[in-house]
Amino acid sequence: MCGKASIGAVRTVSSHAVEHDPTHVEVLALLRYPDLLRERQEIFDSTGGLHAAGLFDNATGALLVLREDVGRHNAVDKVVGWALTQGRLPLAGTTLQVSGRASFELVQKASMAGIPVLSAVSAPSSLAVDLAVEVGLTLVGFVRGESLVIYSRPERVLPPR
Repeated sequence: MCGKASIGAVRTVSSHAVEHDPTHVEVLALLRYPDLLRERQEIFDSTGGLHAAGLFDNATGALLVLREDVGRHNAVDKVVGWALTQGRLPLAGTTLQVSGRASFELVQKASMAGIPVLSAVSAPSSLAVDLAVEVGLTLVGFVRGESLVIYSRPERVLPPR
């Protein structure tokens, strides 16, 4: 976003619209994802200083891929790059779990990849919430322990059975 005068100057339109993705994810699955991510962060165990991004299948709860990087944006780029090389775009029916906060840019990257649900252990920015609402992406933040906050498209998040 450096050198841009407005959010409109960096906003993109996805060819993989997420607003009509019929996916659902159970709230208990969302609450487990940060721990599943952390358990598999091999490099973090050695350094204590990396972000992680993981892609989960909403139907099965399976972790499809996890990537680590010093930059949270880079970790997400690695996940989307994996999907591209595997011929899996768009990533309908998935949740992108990130180990940090949810920024406008991460919502935009998820939308561009066709990921309908973005879950973060920390706060989303107000621009992230605005964009998630605009594109129809489910944005979840503060996913910690037994609680979370749903900022957009709450109908995709199913209560415990």
